[in-house]
Amino acid sequence: MNIRRCFIAAGFFVISCAALISVSNARVIGPINVSRCDPESGAAPPGFVSAYYPPGPFYYRDVYGYRYYQRAVVAPNPTLSIDYTNVSPLAATSVEFGLVARGNLVAEVKDVGTFSPNAEIKHRFGMNPNVFPLGTALARCVPLRVTFANGTRWMNPHLPALRRSLYEH
Repeated sequence: MNIRRCFIAAGFFVISCAALISVSNARVIGPINVSRCDPESGAAPPGFVSAYYPPGPFYYRDVYGYRYYQRAVVAPNPTLSIDYTNVSPLAATSVEFGLVARGNLVAEVKDVGTFSPNAEIKHRFGMNPNVFPLGTALARCVPLRVTFANGTRWMNPHLPALRRSLYEH
């Protein structure tokens, strides 16, 4: 069903358009299926737990080659909640995501752990308050890089446009 039919079928507008929107939010990119991406300027949605965060500042070398600082989840600071599934046959040990709004990468997060094939992961990450406001564009989470337990890596062949201000903190 497309958007035009959604508007024509007025009797089923609410039901069919809601179904269309919820289906379009699920995106399989490479080995990762992102089923929910919620950037929040305050508290995260219920059901999500804080992702890995070491004691002390958490810096990592991102897919663009820059040193990126990932903030801790601290209320009431902004968070990014991501619900995703590893759809590859191998367990993943780290997944890097980008938050894309208005066609630009506005934030990055890295999840570290053991992510088994087909297991649903619901984690939230801390974000820089300068990410907000996102504007009118729908935000989406895209996997940037995945490292697997056997040492192999997958990198997104279609990386989003980079904003250098992302690396200022």
